[in-house]
This record gives sequence, structure tokens and C-alpha cells, in this order.
Amino acid sequence: MPPFSKIMLLAGAFAFGALPALGQSLSEGFDAAQSGDYATALENFEQLAGQGNAAAQFNLGIMYDNGEGVPQNDSKAFEWYRKAAGQGFAAAQRNLGNMYRNGNGVPQNDSKAVEWFREAAEQGYADAQVNLGYMYDNGKGVRQNDFKAVEWYRKAAEQGLAGAQFNLGNMYRNGKGVSQNDSKAVEWFRKAAEQGYADAQVNLGYMYDNGKGMPQNDSKAVEWFREAAEQGHAGAQYGLAYMYNGGKGVPQNDSKAVEWFRKAAEQGLADAQYGLGTMYDSGKGVRQNDFKAVEWYRKAAEQGLADAQYGLGTMYYSGKGVRQNDFKAVEWYRKAAEQGLADAQYGLGTMYYSGKGVRQNDFKAVEWYRKAAEQGLADAQYGLGMVYSIGIGVSRNPVMAYVASNLAAAQGDERSRKLRDREADGLSRDQLAEGQRMSSEWRVGTPLPYLKDFNTWP
Repeated sequence: MPPFSKIMLLAGAFAFGALPALGQSLSEGFDAAQSGDYATALENFEQLAGQGNAAAQFNLGIMYDNGEGVPQNDSKAFEWYRKAAGQGFAAAQRNLGNMYRNGNGVPQNDSKAVEWFREAAEQGYADAQVNLGYMYDNGKGVRQNDFKAVEWYRKAAEQGLAGAQFNLGNMYRNGKGVSQNDSKAVEWFRKAAEQGYADAQVNLGYMYDNGKGMPQNDSKAVEWFREAAEQGHAGAQYGLAYMYNGGKGVPQNDSKAVEWFRKAAEQGLADAQYGLGTMYDSGKGVRQNDFKAVEWYRKAAEQGLADAQYGLGTMYYSGKGVRQNDFKAVEWYRKAAEQGLADAQYGLGTMYYSGKGVRQNDFKAVEWYRKAAEQGLADAQYGLGMVYSIGIGVSRNPVMAYVASNLAAAQGDERSRKLRDREADGLSRDQLAEGQRMSSEWRVGTPLPYLKDFNTWP
């Protein structure tokens, strides 16, 4: 699954603003702008802005910001926002903060952005409160402070601002600035999701999918993924494809999986591009096509997705959809292996072992086998058992050969079972006992024994 949607800064939401009890001319200007009669709006706003009316200055800034009725001009927008902000107009202060944050119409300056967000936030303006929280959350223009981030997110969230509710949910999910609490995360994700906030809907879907903060429920996960997917959210489209692919919460349907993978892939989501590549590779839900598989693997691989890099490496290794090329296979295996992908580490080890696409090097082969074996990959544990059994790239150690093959055999690997039993026949009682103890005590993700760890060998 892709990662959860992350903390958001409310950077847009430039809209015409009005205040209660407006003068007739300002009301007319606001109504004209809303109806698309920008010439009338401009005339009214300019007249009142020149007289120092803050609401008119703010709305005039919006016209320049959006290029509505006037040529788009960030500098002019900044000028009018500043006039209104200087009079304490909170919406203008928030927009001025965004101009500084993004470097629009003024040199980018996070400290100035924080200054203006704070001015508006302290007036209770929710959009500015969430943005000030974001600046504390990310250490932009202010010292990073999770507690302050939570404080400002909460102020905006309690006013019902969906983006703030979503951000507060993420703080609870990650235990940043508050004690980690999945139930609280769900509570805030739900508040935002029920307002139609797509990022919150997809995160709520993942919480249901994983049973975090509530009972696991595939049907509910699908429901929320679909809500966000139909808004065009790429992460939700991928999540929905994942559910169709696995038949979770919906009848298994490869064609539907392909449909939703494609929607997300065409938006550039690497996980979906890889997923679509696997469908073309296997011919599930779509006509099998190695060239299309390579195309989508490459798109995701070039974004740095390790699974796709490994997939592309295997296509080069086997010559499927591309001209067979061991050097390219090694290149892509290495990219994925260096990100910690066990299959790629094992694949790179085999290339060093066989001297394909790289100078033959038993020591490098053992190095990569060990990395993958320590992640629990049975193939790599078998490979490591073999090199210790024979003494290739390492000093021969039949006890270690027993340990590695015993771990792989426990996963049902038949080759490893045979290797384990063969090694066991040549071990003394003490050596066998040590090998069995080491196998039993080892846990995935921890280092496998080295020579110094053995008492019975040599």
C-alpha cells in the first residue's frame, strides 16, 4: 500500500470575501465578482480601496491574484493584500503569508510568512491557524515544534476546518506533539472525511484496511477509498485498485483493478504505475504485454520506487520487453538493493556470484546475500547456506551453513531442507545444538551470526 496522505498546507483557497453590513457599493462589487461581471467589481473595489476600505483592498488583491478582470499580477496582488493586512484584515494577512511562503510577488521568506499567519491566527482565522501549525510542524520560518503545531491545528480543527482536522489526525497517528492514538486519529480523519476532504477519506480508508483505531473492515475501507477516488485522489484510486486486485471488501476483479491502477498511474503515482506494470507483466485484467510492463515499471523506477526498479531489472535480465542486458539488470537491481529491497539484494548477489553484468566477486555476492537473508528472504538464506557450506567468499563454516539453511527450510524451501539435513549429518552433537539454538533465537531484521559468534567452529 502507498503511504498515508501527509500533512497539508492550505496554500490556495483565494476567494472573494465579504463582510456583514457592507456598504452598498462594496456589496455590489462583491455580487458582480461572484456573477463574473469583473468590470463592475473592479470599478467598485478600486473606488473603495482608494478610500482605504480594507475589504475592497482584499478583494482587489484577489482579482490581481487570480487574473480576474485584470491581467494576473502577483506584485499588484501583494500590494493590495498588504494594504488590507496592515488594517488588520485577517483574510488578507493569511493571503499575504501565502505570498511570502510561495515567493509570489515578493522574495520567498518563511519568517515573514509566519509573521502574517500569526497575525491572522491570533484573530481566530482558521485558515491561518492551520498554516501556522504547518510552519511549526515543518520548522519553516520558526523553530520546529510539534506541540505548537498541534496547538494551532487544534484551534482550527475545532472551528470545523477540514484541512486542520486532517492534519491533527496525522499528528495523533504518528504520535507527534501528542501521545500516539489511532482512535483519536480516526476521530479527526472522520470529521474531515465527512466534509468531503479527500486526503482524510483515503487515510480513513487505510485505517479501516489495517484495523487501526477501529475494527478492521474491508467494506468500509472500500467505501472511503471510493469516495476519495471519485474526487480524483490518486492515492485512493490506488487503494481501490489494491482492494479489487486482492478481492478485499469487493469481489476480486482484475479488470477493475487495472482501471483504477491506470487512473492513479496516469496522475504519476509511482505505486500505481508499478501496479499497472505488474498487471501487464502477468496479463491480469489486460492483455499480457511485456513492452507495456517495461513502460510502466520504468516510469515508477525513475521516481525511485524500489519494487519497480527491481521489476525493471528482472525484465532486462530476462530480455522481456527490452533487449537482454545484464549490465542494465545490475544497474536497476543495485538501485533497489541500496534502498533495502531484499529481492533486489539477492538478485544483485547472484549477479556478483555468476559474474553477469559485473566483475565476478564472491565477497560481494556474500555481502548482498547476507543483507537479504537478514530480512528473512528464503532464497538468500539458502544462497548464504551454500557459500558457507562450500567456502566461497567466506571461510567454510558448516554450522553457519546449517543455521542459514535451517531458517530457509522453516519457510518451506525444499532445497534448504536438503542442505540443512546434509550439513547436520556432518556436525558434532555440540555443533548441531549450537546451530539449532542460533536458528531458534534469530529474529528477522537482526544480524545473522559471524565467525566470532560461534563456540563450536572452527
